[in-house]
Amino acid sequence: MSLLSVRHISKRFAGVAAVSDVSFDVQAGELLALIGPNGAGKSTCFNMLNGQLKPDSGQVILDGVDVVGKSPRQVWKHGVGRTFQIAATFGSMTVLENVQLALHSYRSGVFAVWQAMSHSHRQDALSLLEQVGMHEHADRPCSVLAYGDVKRVELAVALSNQPKLLLMDEPTAGMAPKERNELIALTKRLVIERQIGALFTEHSMDVVFGYADRMIVLARGKLIAEGEPNAVRADPKVQEAYFGTGKTFTNEQLEGATA
Repeated sequence: MSLLSVRHISKRFAGVAAVSDVSFDVQAGELLALIGPNGAGKSTCFNMLNGQLKPDSGQVILDGVDVVGKSPRQVWKHGVGRTFQIAATFGSMTVLENVQLALHSYRSGVFAVWQAMSHSHRQDALSLLEQVGMHEHADRPCSVLAYGDVKRVELAVALSNQPKLLLMDEPTAGMAPKERNELIALTKRLVIERQIGALFTEHSMDVVFGYADRMIVLARGKLIAEGEPNAVRADPKVQEAYFGTGKTFTNEQLEGATA
């Protein structure tokens, strides 16, 4: 059984189909890329998976449970972690405190308990930071970190609920080539070691073709292709969606079309 089974989900806004009858699966230990031209429906699809939007129809089955209709927090508690295009951390708090707060929220369900934060889940937070290579920066404020390090902290926060599934919205956006390859390589290692599934959107095609196990492609709200990266790149329907032509495209051309 797939870790995540998305079945026939659709969403319309003011009569316009943002996502139309989309189905796909994510397996444990798999890094699955979701790509498509601007306006393809990628963000809408993501937001239906983590509870921010309710599909008009269809099912989102995570580890045997249909999570459609559950709130984002309920979906998070069920085992979905998420990172965002713009990293979401508290700049005035230390690296360690950011992860401690996430652990405290997941385990106790209480957000506003600050007095005991200095000792709350400290060792588990340090363990998560070690996994993402940030334990040596534990006592530094997030506000002074390089952007690539902030993205690593965000990944540690996303792992705080022991996720079965990671949703990563353009995880390497704004990063230099070396940083983005290091981050996605780290992510893939954690996905394999923890046997979780990861679904990510990405504009950097070197990342997609270098690290994704499989790809799915949306265009105008519909799923037009899925499979191994090289097969998807050669698919005439994908080429038509990006360029209106049957010519084979390079990673650089595809990256420019999705920017």
